[in-house]
Amino acid sequence: MPKDLDLKGPFSAESFFAIKKTDINLDYTIGKKLGEGSYGEVKLVTHKKTLMKRAMKIIKKNSIPEKEKKSMLKEVSILKSLDHPNIIKIFDLYEDSKNYYLITEYCSGGELFDRIHKLKHFSEKTAASIMKQLLSAVTYLHERNIAHRDLKAENLMFENNSEDSPVKLIDFGVSAKQLKGAKFKETMGTPYYIAPEVLLQSYDEKCDVWSCGVILYILLCGYPPFNGESDDEILESVKKGTFEFFGRLA
Repeated sequence: MPKDLDLKGPFSAESFFAIKKTDINLDYTIGKKLGEGSYGEVKLVTHKKTLMKRAMKIIKKNSIPEKEKKSMLKEVSILKSLDHPNIIKIFDLYEDSKNYYLITEYCSGGELFDRIHKLKHFSEKTAASIMKQLLSAVTYLHERNIAHRDLKAENLMFENNSEDSPVKLIDFGVSAKQLKGAKFKETMGTPYYIAPEVLLQSYDEKCDVWSCGVILYILLCGYPPFNGESDDEILESVKKGTFEFFGRLA
């Protein structure tokens, strides 16, 4: 899938919680590496007091520009204020001279996107279960005037590897709180999932509902409703709003 669109909208100040300056090794036992990205590594850690398994994202300070740092702190601030069974939990953020250490809930089941790729599509029963959880999380956010703005299969994680594993919504880097009656102007999101009103740069939290519909479509048939050979072609398809489902024009 193509990369995200421009995610660098204006940064609004958040009330950040305190970043811990103490040695992370005092609180956590560091385990195996779970993955690696341009920012650094993700490792499995165990909280020493509770013995709970958690994920630790190591973010190299010299690998992220100032805007990326603000986006990360904004994401952490929003997530720390949330408590929902289908939204990833953030426990702590540590800092030393070289890195940030972000401690989150550990989801061993991988991304929904990867499971779609493996299984091709889901049964209606399984799709309904996943969507019920996703819509519950989205409703919870919207009741708190928060729009996620980048809902997609890559941003849903399975808690474990079981077939009926709960799902967790992740990646709140471009989420935002919305003043009542106000409209967002920034173009945020990922081409396959983006709502047409976002492209018109006048939208509200309902852009998330469109993205939920796209996710449901992909769950049932294994491919996105709006397609193209490039980002521009995909966005033109989104604007037209016509699609086919198993060969039938909708």
